[in-house]
Amino acid sequence: MPLPRPRKLHTEDELYDYAVGSLARRMRTVAELKRLLRARVEADTEIGQTLVELIIRRLKDQGYLNDARYASAYSSFRRDNEKFGRRRVITDLKAKGVHGEVIDKAVASVFDEVNEEKQAREYLRRKRLVKPANQKQAARIFRHLMRAGFGSKTIFAILKKWDVDEETLSVLKEELD
Repeated sequence: MPLPRPRKLHTEDELYDYAVGSLARRMRTVAELKRLLRARVEADTEIGQTLVELIIRRLKDQGYLNDARYASAYSSFRRDNEKFGRRRVITDLKAKGVHGEVIDKAVASVFDEVNEEKQAREYLRRKRLVKPANQKQAARIFRHLMRAGFGSKTIFAILKKWDVDEETLSVLKEELD
């Protein structure tokens, strides 16, 4: 059974109430909120586009919508709770529609004092990944850490400390190229 289409909102007050309710449930970026609002108005008309921009401007002026604050909070959460690396956080923020300069500033401030190897080890502990016994397990850990946003230099340093043989490391280096 298909989902019903969202009810179209025609007045500024209705759309504003919907936007505030959406922000009350969780923080959102400007791009995410615009996408939600466009689904609630006639987005292909000039009136609908103007209404969305008006609501966005109003929320920004009131301080309810701020991409810089969102990016900083999101980066801190992903670093502290999920133990992700810098690259993963940057990729996720780009997918959410945050501007590049805002991402750079937020991620730089959050990840400045972070030791990437220590962060990667905490990620491995969180995921309950242990020292690999063979080449297949080493490759699995390598891919896990790459997806989590850690640099290849850090990953190879961890694998070397775990005494992974040189042949396996060279195969993994080839996989990068």
